[in-house]
This record gives sequence, structure tokens and C-alpha cells, in this order.
Amino acid sequence: MTSLTGELVVDAHAPQAPALAPDGRRLCYVLTPTSRTGDHLDTELWLAETDVGTAAAPRRLTTGTATESQPRWSPDSAAVFFLSDQAQRGTPQLHRFTVADGTVTTLTGWRAGLTGHLPLTDPNLIALLAEPEPTEEDARRAQDRDDAIVVGEREARARLRLLDLRTGQVTTPEVFADRHVVELRQRPDGGPLAVLTQSGADNDYGPRTVELHLFDPVTGAGEDLGPVEATAGSLAWWLADDGWHLGYVALTPPVLQAGTAVFDLALDTRVRRNRTAGLPMCPAELHQTDAAPLVLFADGLDTTLARLDPDGPVALARHPGRLDGLTATPAGDRIAVLAGTRYQPANVHIGPPAGPLRRLTDTRPELHDVTFGTQQPLSYRAADGLDLDGLLVLPAGKTASDGPFPLVTVPHGGPYGRYTDNCQLSWALSAQWLATAGYAVFLPNPRGGEGHGHEFAAGVAGRVGQEEWTDVESGIDLLIAEGVADPDRLGIAGWSHGGFMAAWAVGQTGRFRAALVGAGIADWGMLVATGEYGQFEAALGGSSGWSGTGPHPHDAVSPISFAARIRTPVLILHGAEDTNVPISQAEYLHRALRHFGAEHEYVIYPRENHSIRERNHQLDVLRRTRAWFDRWLQP
Repeated sequence: MTSLTGELVVDAHAPQAPALAPDGRRLCYVLTPTSRTGDHLDTELWLAETDVGTAAAPRRLTTGTATESQPRWSPDSAAVFFLSDQAQRGTPQLHRFTVADGTVTTLTGWRAGLTGHLPLTDPNLIALLAEPEPTEEDARRAQDRDDAIVVGEREARARLRLLDLRTGQVTTPEVFADRHVVELRQRPDGGPLAVLTQSGADNDYGPRTVELHLFDPVTGAGEDLGPVEATAGSLAWWLADDGWHLGYVALTPPVLQAGTAVFDLALDTRVRRNRTAGLPMCPAELHQTDAAPLVLFADGLDTTLARLDPDGPVALARHPGRLDGLTATPAGDRIAVLAGTRYQPANVHIGPPAGPLRRLTDTRPELHDVTFGTQQPLSYRAADGLDLDGLLVLPAGKTASDGPFPLVTVPHGGPYGRYTDNCQLSWALSAQWLATAGYAVFLPNPRGGEGHGHEFAAGVAGRVGQEEWTDVESGIDLLIAEGVADPDRLGIAGWSHGGFMAAWAVGQTGRFRAALVGAGIADWGMLVATGEYGQFEAALGGSSGWSGTGPHPHDAVSPISFAARIRTPVLILHGAEDTNVPISQAEYLHRALRHFGAEHEYVIYPRENHSIRERNHQLDVLRRTRAWFDRWLQP
């Protein structure tokens, strides 16, 4: 058998962005490394034949080193369009791979690079998303360092543009004012494009100002359909008895900490409805077909694939674990998704919507001989009787009867995230990385997360760390009572919102022998002011620093307010360039722990944002995590 090493974890490649050809015969996907060693993430475009019995293994379509992304098929399945920055790193351009002769052609040279594209039913037109090209004045100002930034002026915003493949010319329709375009979807019959825009590209204000439009690529005319719900995306058209409908996935109003919903706009009447209200699961993706759209629902620890019929979603199949990246033929009779198992990471799977799905790729064969810890679903009840779920991963080679074990609890991020019954292996606080070192690992899904409907998710708005935390404690208490967890050897760890939960936990109780706070929140008021998601964080903390003189509601749910109580040794890990949860959060916690004389270690990863991407830094996270818990939890 093969031992699980840090190198096996970080020197991996995973498929992403599967794109099924309209004729269903081929599938294109992006192979993405887990880590990088330079300044850029070098990805590759691959092609797989989908017919059963095809002998050909998946093959790479391109050569050289580049970041390749967004494969999109032409309507006739004869070509794949994609973005690549091979000519100039960091500046993606549109390329075309022609299936018949295997040639790759560069189609654009837009100096600002492209952010998106969509092949249209007119074979001569490609819709592009791109920021304005730099002017001579921009170049002069940069060279002279006469580059003062005036907020609100000259902001980079993606505009809708059209590429004519016959001439190579790119034109910019005068539509949607100066709004930032985020998504396009053409009507299946070749009619207008549905367009989602935001007031700007920033993640605080932009997603709260989404508007929906129509654009006619023949006449160049645009039509405004008005504001829509926050974070709207995943556009899909369908034709019903009363005419054309447009659907999208967005947050359920009115607060910004909420479950997602599928909203349906009837274009003839302009009536908009929430088509998933009251469901005990959460829509994650909406996919257009020539008939009724398909929907992926986060459903507890699993995923349900449904069809959105006039009377509501109709479940087609429930799949164990997580499905992502739904793609389908126009007829909707064949789909492809990213899916894994408890002991194998995600691969591309293909089949009919009702199943079964057949694995098409095998990108991690090196893991086949690794002995992982036994993973099992866990169902339990919160202190107030609410039904909860999660996962328990036992030490490799052990059963529950061999306990009690040292237990590390790892709350997920978000909080609108979830654990699914998939392989728990990554660089970030991986359950299997700890299980193969002798730990039992508890992965809870407390309220606030995805997969149990809107009310479950909205329950933490303004109340983070309250019932959310007691939900986690109830699971720990159950595992102690069942003899799985040793009450004298408990640890807690988390990244992002999970890092907040770890910092919160050690300020509320002394039961943990060690904690790890990765990119975690110490002060919600400061995060509203400095983090890139601003008002979304205010919805969690309950207030902002400008909400009067205080005391503020967010003070009562901020770990920093309870730093004087912390006696648990804490390992703090944070990226130096984190824009989501700025490093000031880690610095604040570090200074407080130092002030109160609490045992802790503070590690900063240069050049890293919210997710750690450099290979040596990922290895450091893995090794430092094990060493920290070995120091405090092992005999």
C-alpha cells in the first residue's frame, strides 16, 4: 500500500469546467494543478471521447505552458473555443481548436485580455467580455507613475463585445451604459442574449446591484429588464405555454446571508417567481437545454439532479456526495458532471440525467493504493432538536470500537458551504491527512450552511457563533458519548469562516487542547470595513462600525471580544495578500493573544491570497497542521 504524503496531496491535477459537445460525442475539460511553483497557475485543455467502448484515452489539445480556461463548443460540435494566455501570461486571448484537423488558432489580440466568451448560434459571431484596452494616456501615466487612483473613476469593468470571425474585428455595442457584464446566455432558438450586469466589479457593492438585460446580436439593440436578486447567476432560458422564461440562481431576499433560490421571470408578463421556495435543499446550478432546464440541488450530504417543470422541480436522481460543473447536450438526454467517491477525488462522469453515470477520466491513479480513514455519514440533533448532519472520518485502519481517539473538529467555510460525502483530501485542513496520522475527524454541517433550505442558511444572520456553535458542540458530545472521541484530546481547526469558528470556540470553552485558525475572522466590524465582501459580512455579524457609537451587535459575536478567556494553544495561518479576510484579522488576534500571554504561533504566507496556492506553502500548511496537533493531542 502507498503512504499518503504531502507531495501526493499537492502534486495533483483535477478536472474542472467540463463542456459536453452538442452532439454528445466528445467532452472537453480543463486539467488544473492543486499547487503552483511560479507566478501563474499552468492549466491544460483536454479532450475525451464519450462513446462506450472508445479505446482512445483523454488527450491534451494544446502544447506549451499557459493558463487555459473556459472551453465552449461551437453549436455544430466542430470546434472548441477557449481562453489562453500563452502569448502573454496574465492576458488571456480567445483561441479555437478545430476537431477535424487538430489545429489551434489565435482569434484575438485584445490588449487588456478577455474575461469571458460565448459562441453564438450565428457561426460567424462570438460574444466576448473584456475590459477596455489601455490607451496611450494610460501607458504614459503608468510609465511616469502619474497613476493616482480615484475611486469610482476609470474602474475596470467588463463590457460586452462581438468578434466577427470573418473579419477578425471586435466591436463594442453601446448598451448597458458603463455597467460591468458578468454573464451571458443566448436563447436556444438563436434569439437574444440574456445579460447580467453589476454596477462595478468589486465584490462588496457589485453583487448587490445586479440587473438583467436582453441584447439582440443582429440589431445591436439592448433592453433593460430591471434589478434582480443579489449574486444572480447561472442563467437559463426555456419556452413555456405562456412564452419565453428566464431563470437564474440568486440569494433569497431580503438579507444577504440566505439560501439560494431559482427565480423565474416570464418575459411576456414580467412576473417573477421563486420556484424553489420552501424546499429543504438549495439550488446550486441551473443549466439550459432546448426544453426544461436542469437544476443541481445541494441536498444534505448529497446532490439531487432535477428538471424544472412548470409545476416545480422534478427530481431525476439523487447522487451520493457532491456534483459540480453540470453540462448537457441541447436535448438534455446526456449530462456530464464532476463527481467523486468517499475515497477518490472528483473526476468527469457522463450518462443520462436519471443515471447511472460512468467515470470518463482518472486523474488521480496514484491514490488507488492509499489506505484512507473510514468515512461515514453522521446524523444527530442540535440542542433545540434541529436535525443535523456531518461526516466522521476514523483513523486509517481503525474502527469505532478501537476508540476513543484524539478528535479534531473542522467546521467548514462560508458559512454558506457544506461537507458532502466525497473524498476529504486537500491542502487545507484535510480530514484524510489527519486521519492517516491517527486522528478521528469530525466534519459538521451546522446551521448557516448549504443543503437544507433557505431558513437553515438564514438562521445565522446576525447570530454567527450562537446556535451555529452549539450545533457543532452537540456533535462533539455525541462522539464522546459513543466512545469515538477522547474528551481529554480534542482539537479544533478551520479555514475562513471555519477559522472564525475555531477562534470563537476557544473563547467560549476550555475543552480543546489545541486550535488552528486559518484565514479566520477575529472582528466582524473590521471585516465589514476592510474585507472585499463588506455588507455580506455585515449580514453575518449583525452590524458595522458605522452603526452608531456602540456597543455594536457584531462585538458580541467577534472572537476578539473574548480573547482574554483563551487558554487553548492556537496556531494562526494567513496569506499576506488575503483580500477576502485581510491579514489584519490575524494580526489583531495575534496581538491580543500576545497581550494576554496565550500560547500561540503566527505564520504568514507571502504572496498568498485567501487560498494558499504555492506548492511549498501548501506543504508547510499540511506538515505544520500535523505537527501542531501531534504536539498537543498525542501522548
